[in-house]
Amino acid sequence: MNPLYVDLDGTLIATDSLHESLLKLARTEPVALFSLPLWALRGRAAFKKEVASRVTLDAETLPYRPEVLELVRRARAGGRRTVLATAADGRLARAVAAHLGLFDAVIASDGEHNLRGAAKRAAIEADAGARGFSYAGNGRMDLEVWRGALSGVVVSRSDALARRAAALVTVEARIVPPRPSLQRYLYGVRLHQWLKNVLIFLPLMPVLHELTQPILVHAALAFLAFGLMASGIYVFNDLLDLESDRRHPRKRLRPFASGEITASTGLSMAGLLCAGSLGLSVALLPPAFVSVLLFYMALTTAYSLFLKRRAVVDVFTLAGLYTVRVAAGTAATGLPLSFWILSFSLFIFLSLALAKRYVELSGSVQEVKRMKRDRGYHPADLPFVLCAGVAAGQMAALLLGLYLHDQEMLARYKNPEYLWVLVPVFLFWTMRIWLKAIRGALHDDPVVFAARDWVSRLALGIGAVALWLAG
Repeated sequence: MNPLYVDLDGTLIATDSLHESLLKLARTEPVALFSLPLWALRGRAAFKKEVASRVTLDAETLPYRPEVLELVRRARAGGRRTVLATAADGRLARAVAAHLGLFDAVIASDGEHNLRGAAKRAAIEADAGARGFSYAGNGRMDLEVWRGALSGVVVSRSDALARRAAALVTVEARIVPPRPSLQRYLYGVRLHQWLKNVLIFLPLMPVLHELTQPILVHAALAFLAFGLMASGIYVFNDLLDLESDRRHPRKRLRPFASGEITASTGLSMAGLLCAGSLGLSVALLPPAFVSVLLFYMALTTAYSLFLKRRAVVDVFTLAGLYTVRVAAGTAATGLPLSFWILSFSLFIFLSLALAKRYVELSGSVQEVKRMKRDRGYHPADLPFVLCAGVAAGQMAALLLGLYLHDQEMLARYKNPEYLWVLVPVFLFWTMRIWLKAIRGALHDDPVVFAARDWVSRLALGIGAVALWLAG
């Protein structure tokens, strides 16, 4: 019976190992990215070897295609020899084979020879000898391998590729990976996280009775621009966190972590979203807003690359990213930047960021280990996170009270006494958030939790009525 040779990237796993290795390199050794052109000049095989020598993908968490795994298991059960034949570097290929325990041998690139297309076919023919072979692949480069095979397995959604393969070889099976739905793409860009950009409208609150159409239009455009930029950064962040997300009980189901949407597609999405945000901002919004947007882009990229792995630094950065949205609202509309609003924003979002860390630190044993490895927090930090978070929330309530007592603020309203309703309502909401966190009933993102929580929506409604009565 002829042996079965199985490709790795796109066939056995629903991703490209080189793309993911480069993303991990960007996260762990960003300075090494400057050496990529020099490595590329030495050839593709040497390039892969240089990358593989610096980063190691976790073979256990890779998104394996269950249909292909079952195909290999059946082949072994039927007495066929199974070989992992890939253009990926041998170091990764051997790690995958060792983890799965389904392959009798490995054929892979070795730093000198890049086993792709005709080179892979030659290596397989040399290994198979006169017996001939069957090959499972997924792309155009595999057509050259199928040309020399006795039979083949096509792992692709492309009908055109399947037809071309059938013209060259007897197709013994075709595996059609599911196509990601529009909903999964929308989830990938985190549209629900756009809720955070409502903070752009916060500087408008003190001047609700003096708003003009240009101010509202600029605020709406700023909301859209920040939404596009935030989505692009979220996609990029998810790509950098692939291994970490795959170890998480819920995050492993995200479109990029699960392999539904490939890393290369994700990078294209991130680039287009960020470019669209910058193009919209430069064309329609003031230069001051563009500067704030670029600062946000730089800060959130720094957070994705290394700041989020520094305990305490991470929550201050998150609070700063929320506060930058408030500054963006003033830059887009030309309204004055309020010290009170900025201070209030910093403390309340510092409290919410700490609440998120508290939930993660008080989670399962696996989650706590992940926090220690990926965020720099230890189990013993739990009381500190609790105390600091509650204190920051109380400070935000105090700042809100001081702001509402500001004479310039009071002069804007006919009945300012109604504004004091905001203080106990906000204080109640903050304390309830932390009570939920302590009881383990808080979503790991407090902002998203608040958007879905009926008590939070009621508190927001009471605040809106108080502002209307203050008139």
